[in-house]
Amino acid sequence: MANKIMMGIISITAALTLSACAGDNNEETTQNTNTQENAQTSETEGQMEGMDHSTMNHSSDGEIPEGLEEAANPTYPVGSTAIINADHMEGMDGAEATIVGAFDTTVYTVSYTPTNGGEPVTNHKWVIHEELEGVEEQPLEPGEEATINADHMEGMEGATATIDSADETTVYMVDYTSTTGEEVTNHKWVTESELSPAE
Repeated sequence: MANKIMMGIISITAALTLSACAGDNNEETTQNTNTQENAQTSETEGQMEGMDHSTMNHSSDGEIPEGLEEAANPTYPVGSTAIINADHMEGMDGAEATIVGAFDTTVYTVSYTPTNGGEPVTNHKWVIHEELEGVEEQPLEPGEEATINADHMEGMEGATATIDSADETTVYMVDYTSTTGEEVTNHKWVTESELSPAE
């Protein structure tokens, strides 16, 4: 009888011990899973942060491409202010811009592979007709190719661009303070449709 009781106690003790070990393992597994998920989340956030226009030169030296003509009667004259309604880069949308220059031209969205080996860029806004090498005065059509002679982004200058869209309009060079606090001067380019009157 005593032996049966003793065996029962040993069995219960063993079961409790195994159960506790299993609990520890489950807890460890959960912790490991959480750690992996956190690492993956951090990695994804890092990649997302890297996807902004960090290689874009927000400001420029203000140099005007050869042959670019000033707009005779722009909607937003030089010295006036307007609100930017575009998100080419972080902090641009909603910022108040001061017009530095207004020009009539053909503006393009382009796709190209950077000369520095970066990832292909698609539908980049904007490259103007006067920033393309070896082209005639006639605007290019979607699907045509030309060499870019502009350095808005790293690896852009000298790259072969495919024209995605073309639009004859007034483009503006602007100064603005981004909504993130960055001072941007002589930014190229903002189109007339991307501006609205400042209140």
